[in-house]
Amino acid sequence: MSRDQETRDQKIIPLSRTKLLLVMAGSMVFVVGGWWMFRAQPGSALEGGPLGHLTLVHAMGLIGIAFFGLVAAFAFRKLFDRSPGLVLREDGIVDNSSGVAAGLIPWRDILGFDVLVIQNSRMLVIRVTSPEQYIERGNPLKRALNRMNFKLCGSPLAISSTTLKINFDELVRLCSAYHARYGTVQGR
Repeated sequence: MSRDQETRDQKIIPLSRTKLLLVMAGSMVFVVGGWWMFRAQPGSALEGGPLGHLTLVHAMGLIGIAFFGLVAAFAFRKLFDRSPGLVLREDGIVDNSSGVAAGLIPWRDILGFDVLVIQNSRMLVIRVTSPEQYIERGNPLKRALNRMNFKLCGSPLAISSTTLKINFDELVRLCSAYHARYGTVQGR
């Protein structure tokens, strides 16, 4: 199990500084691309390109700057976060892996897991008994992102191994094993 810290009742999966740096660098490339699109002038190659109208090109540029700017800011903030990215323990999963991290998700709330694949990127979707409870956690931006997650994957809770020191298959295996061990103990 590599360098992850373990005790009898929990598995601690740290954040990966290397992966966070790669996420930040990649996001910054897209921010620069968005800026380039936003600054496009009439008569440029972008005006007649696949997006057509320059207004649409500018709008897509702004959306890219905003979205990837938030991703870069999250990655930068997480670089200095010394908390574990994910903890699997007797009472549930403690998620600190993303910008919309859920915190503690008790096993009694977890129905099971699904894998969602979007553009070759895999996410572990956590199906919960009361999605609304998790959608309403956090500030307005986090609540909006939780709603988007729910619409996209049927749950407000999805974990990627992108920022964690673990590969995706091992993440799925560990979550399933802990759910089998502790999810059924609590009265199901």
